[in-house]
Amino acid sequence: MNIFTQLYYNYRRIIKAIQLFLIISGPGIIVMIADNDAGGITTYAATGAKYGYNLIWVIIVLVPVCYYVQEMTVRLGAVTKRGHAEAIFAGFGPFWGWFSLIDLMLVNWLTMVTEFIGMTAALNIFGVPPYMTVIGMYAVMGIMVLNGSYWTWEKITLLFCALNLIYIPGAFMVHPSMPEIIHNGIVPNFPGGLNNELFFFLMANIGTTIAPWMLFFQQSAVVDKAMKEKDIPWGKLDTFLGSLLTAVVAIFIIIVTGTILHGVNIDDAAQASVMLMKTNKYIGTFMAIGLFDAGLLGAICISLASSWAFGEVFGWAHSLNYKIREAPWFYANYFLTLITAGIVVLIPNAPLVLITLFVQVVAVTLLPAALVFLILLLNNKKTMGEYTNTLSQNIINIIIVITIIIISSCYGISTLFPDMFK
Repeated sequence: MNIFTQLYYNYRRIIKAIQLFLIISGPGIIVMIADNDAGGITTYAATGAKYGYNLIWVIIVLVPVCYYVQEMTVRLGAVTKRGHAEAIFAGFGPFWGWFSLIDLMLVNWLTMVTEFIGMTAALNIFGVPPYMTVIGMYAVMGIMVLNGSYWTWEKITLLFCALNLIYIPGAFMVHPSMPEIIHNGIVPNFPGGLNNELFFFLMANIGTTIAPWMLFFQQSAVVDKAMKEKDIPWGKLDTFLGSLLTAVVAIFIIIVTGTILHGVNIDDAAQASVMLMKTNKYIGTFMAIGLFDAGLLGAICISLASSWAFGEVFGWAHSLNYKIREAPWFYANYFLTLITAGIVVLIPNAPLVLITLFVQVVAVTLLPAALVFLILLLNNKKTMGEYTNTLSQNIINIIIVITIIIISSCYGISTLFPDMFK
């Protein structure tokens, strides 16, 4: 075999590998980029405005945290062919199953409200009334799920994921100082010491990394996509790439606000967008478009996570590959969640701030249990076989879980009692 023949076969293998990855990829990228939802964008924007580049290192540390937690859902879904809700019922019984499902449905609905808050606030900057935004999103999300194909839904969602990268050119347009980013952002530091305010921001950034709905969404997506055991390595790569992309977006948001708005206190990403427009209308516009897209991605994924879990538990048809007549309760749950969450945003004087606060507290009650259940399920050799967690995976995941439990609990406590950590 001459060198040209060898190069040709190597080229063919690479092309086939890329094609296979493009077929398998989707759930990991979608779930991780959608994790940068409206609340996440606000967190990163506020972090950059408050501390400049100093907390970029936190986002970098969170990349392996995202990956190690979410890749477990890939293995669990591909091996068991069950969604996360169904797996919990089967593994731990009705009590813990109902506890997880009820908490999930509640926190997902409340989070959906916050996504609509982000979308309406973003488009309101461009003069679009909230009711038009809500109706428009009903139409877009309805069309996406009614096409009768998971694959079509996934490709459309990936296009919205690509739009989430709009923050990247904005970061280059502000001409940040690379030496300053490396010196202040890469090296771990605690600006001003571990006071209550810094502790709050640390917990907020970590708290946006792993949300309960992400576990349920990715595992159900793996099942709906009909991924098999042989697809697990590609699913892991998909998840790792998604982890990198979500960190990149977060870092570039911090760079934008850390460069232009450093030292300014902001309440939400919409406010940051308006303030950025005063300096550069394009950068502010990118921020507003990104906020809208983040809210839309979050709403798309969270509503499906609830519907999948709902169908799994009750044994009803629960797949995007079914038409409405084949899975009526799956779609009924989806549209009920979507419509009621959107209506709340349109209620005059609705306690939107209180709802956002309550979402954070309720999420704390669900996340630790969901993570513990996930690790226990991955250690069931009878179910998982050769895909059971290894010793090193268990050590890493247990450390992650303990850290997240501590941080999430402290975050919830500090939310209810702001003076606790002074």
